Amino acid sequence: MSEWKAKRFWKEAVIDETAEGFGIALDGRAVKTPAKRALIAPTRPFAEKIAAEWNAQGEQIDPATMPFTRSANAALDKVAVQKQEVADMLAAYGDSDLLCYRAEYPEGLVARQAAQWDPLLDWAADALGARLDARAGVMHVPQAPEALAVLTEKTRALSSFELAGFHDLVSLSGSLILGFAATHDFLPAKTIWDISRLDEIWQAEEWGRDAEAEAAAAIKEAAFIHAKQVFDLSFV
Repeated sequence: MSEWKAKRFWKEAVIDETAEGFGIALDGRAVKTPAKRALIAPTRPFAEKIAAEWNAQGEQIDPATMPFTRSANAALDKVAVQKQEVADMLAAYGDSDLLCYRAEYPEGLVARQAAQWDPLLDWAADALGARLDARAGVMHVPQAPEALAVLTEKTRALSSFELAGFHDLVSLSGSLILGFAATHDFLPAKTIWDISRLDEIWQAEEWGRDAEAEAAAAIKEAAFIHAKQVFDLSFV
């Protein structure tokens, strides 16, 4: 039995500027989120991405080809209704940040982690005003409450749309600091993604690449790059 798919019912998707932001109209009918909220983007460039996705649809609607629409839906239906909870959940990554848990051996891996991760912790101390400390091993050691408070305040200050992008930057990389580094353009998003996979890249170099793991990583990388675009398009 074939899977049912919604069929295209409109000729053109256009941007509908309102007092709240930039909506999308399909032959004059406003697009709604799955929760029936008006789909309003915060900037025209974001709305242009969404409209382009609707205009690119064929006879049948394929949600998999509409990442910016999905991100806008998430910002409005999931993030906006529980904004502080989402922000606090992301800020909590700081207490167990990927960059702070270092290998004790082999020497080459220890050196590579220090070379790639220490500059990011130094950047966070200078640019964000929050110093997180590295430790050897995997046992959790709490970070300074003062640093975590600063990071929490900065995360809470993000808009719902910014948080929608920031959520994936942090959760995919496993690092609050890498998420902030991406949003501040400290390094290119691709470079930051590779830094988040330092351990996996090391293992692949030592033991050989796994095609299935590489394919899964490529999907996550694309999602990370998309999340950076969502964040960048969320403010003027």
